[in-house]
Amino acid sequence: MSGCDLKPSQPPSILVISPVRDEARFIEAAIDSLSAQTIRPTAWVIVNDGSSDDTAAIARSRAAETDFIHVVDKPDRGHRQVGSGVIEAFNYGLAAAPVSDWDFIVKLDADITYGPRYIERMLAEFAADEKLAAVSGRVYRPEPGGDVEERKSPDMVCGPFKFYRRAAFEAIGGFEQTLQWDGIDIHRARMTGWRTRNISDPDARIHHHRLMGSSQVSIVHGRLRWGRGIHFMGYHPAYAVASGVYRMRDWPYVVGGLLIIAGYFSAAARGAERYPDPAFRADLRRWQRRQLAGLPRALLRAGLRRGSKRRGP
Repeated sequence: MSGCDLKPSQPPSILVISPVRDEARFIEAAIDSLSAQTIRPTAWVIVNDGSSDDTAAIARSRAAETDFIHVVDKPDRGHRQVGSGVIEAFNYGLAAAPVSDWDFIVKLDADITYGPRYIERMLAEFAADEKLAAVSGRVYRPEPGGDVEERKSPDMVCGPFKFYRRAAFEAIGGFEQTLQWDGIDIHRARMTGWRTRNISDPDARIHHHRLMGSSQVSIVHGRLRWGRGIHFMGYHPAYAVASGVYRMRDWPYVVGGLLIIAGYFSAAARGAERYPDPAFRADLRRWQRRQLAGLPRALLRAGLRRGSKRRGP
């Protein structure tokens, strides 16, 4: 069976997969969030990817009292590997999943929480748009002054909660086991005629309990890695600069954006590896050039809207 749409006669089958490594601080709250959903998943596979803390023990304890949680142990590679390692663990969980006839698939991080109607809201979006490949709510992340909304373009889907329709997931070939997989999937969806988006809704808020792009080493390391990642993906240089400038409003202010730009151009200067699909990179750059061409008009519209609000009715 390759069901990929909502079935009116029965609830959809939802497969959730969570690669986890040393998430003991967060996983209990993550389990509470998913267990409290008004629409629960059919199965949740938690992949213990070499944890050295109590992550696996906590997950197993909760699995014993929750019928849809399944914990599997992946052989330890000996270190945390962002990017390709996450998808290696995700694919391990997919192969071990107790259900194969799922309609929707979710890649879920263990360091986020969200309200009880989150899945319900995502399914409503899928039901309203048959060409919607993936959807998410918006992410609120910790910064020194408190939680702030993570700014994303309307067509981006947050990496910590990737919610895909089966037909679209299969059309893009699943998540690629590579650096910058979270981004490659979105543009592949565009290329294959699907739509993606995030929605602003109080019931769809995601609270990310780690600072985005900080890495397990430091915020500086994470921002430089971000720049190297977008170089690998094939970003146009002008779009890379625009992305860095855009991120200057995020913590650490100004410096973080400069580090992204520095990471991109340092990778370019040394001829670092690129994503090995020239057609994908060329199409991505065409799309980015169109976005840049429309930027002055978008900024003007935004300025006019702000001016209208200041003047009042």
